[in-house]
Amino acid sequence: MSNPFRMTTAVLAGLMMLGDTAASAQSADGGPLQLETKISLGDIRGRIDHMAVDLKRQRLFVAELGNNSVGVVDLANRSLIRTITGLNEPQGVGYEPSTDALYVANAGDGSVRLFEGNEYKSSGQLELGSDADNVRVDAAAKRVVIGYGGGGLAVFDPSTRGKTQNVSLEAHPESFQIVDDRIFVNLPDAHAIAVVDATSGKQVATWPMVKGGNFAMTVDRDRGQILLAFRNPPELAVFAMADGKSVANAETCGDVDDLFVDARRARVYVSCGAGYVDVFEMNGAAYRRMARIPTASGARTSLFVPEMDRLLIAVRSGLARPAAIWVFKPGP
Repeated sequence: MSNPFRMTTAVLAGLMMLGDTAASAQSADGGPLQLETKISLGDIRGRIDHMAVDLKRQRLFVAELGNNSVGVVDLANRSLIRTITGLNEPQGVGYEPSTDALYVANAGDGSVRLFEGNEYKSSGQLELGSDADNVRVDAAAKRVVIGYGGGGLAVFDPSTRGKTQNVSLEAHPESFQIVDDRIFVNLPDAHAIAVVDATSGKQVATWPMVKGGNFAMTVDRDRGQILLAFRNPPELAVFAMADGKSVANAETCGDVDDLFVDARRARVYVSCGAGYVDVFEMNGAAYRRMARIPTASGARTSLFVPEMDRLLIAVRSGLARPAAIWVFKPGP
């Protein structure tokens, strides 16, 4: 394909300031999340999946699975600057800073497409076979880890782009988190969390889960905890990182796909396809829901960027609503 990019007329529009009434009310009353702006993604249709950020350039990458594209958003100028097309159901994205490379994992053909980090010209391709999904960039350890297939994690050296390790798992991995020498992996089809030794690539523990739909995961390093959000039934669950023992649980909104810890404010943000973000306050072992912020139906994908102190919500297009990134500023 001679030109993998297309610029949409929506780029000229740039910033969208049309506020949702309910979300604006939250902004006005000084709640824990204040809707700051909306950034158009252009003429994008279908499901939106994971996101990642290039902090140096303040650019956001949006996996537009249903549109076979990745949107590149300039967060500083609040505008769409590129739409990378010609992909095959992109699910995961990750930016690797030492090699200035964007990784895009495609569910449709199992490929991982690479693009250079400024003009986004194609710079290579990795083959995983099937269902390439979540991408995690471990900058400190100089590795890129990608979940794929019926049960695997592929580990790549970003400098050589060669595979250094392959981890076998019981089922397809959804969200996973790298914590020093361990990788915690959600396996919803197996109703479990797998704990992997990152050095050997071997699974060292399995934490069985009674509830179902454990797609979303995050880590609280300060408290040494792993946080999950189940879909069946909708619940926030907290486990000790050391041994998987249950610490706390709380009811949350439906169709969760992402959750994040705001360490500065001792909060948890849970984004749900039911059209809400639940905000939980952490107080010792207790997790209390302090707010339920309206968003939009299907807006279950999010990204919290602590360095920018912003929560970004991916909102798919609707009957009278174009696809956009809704930018929330936490407060106070």
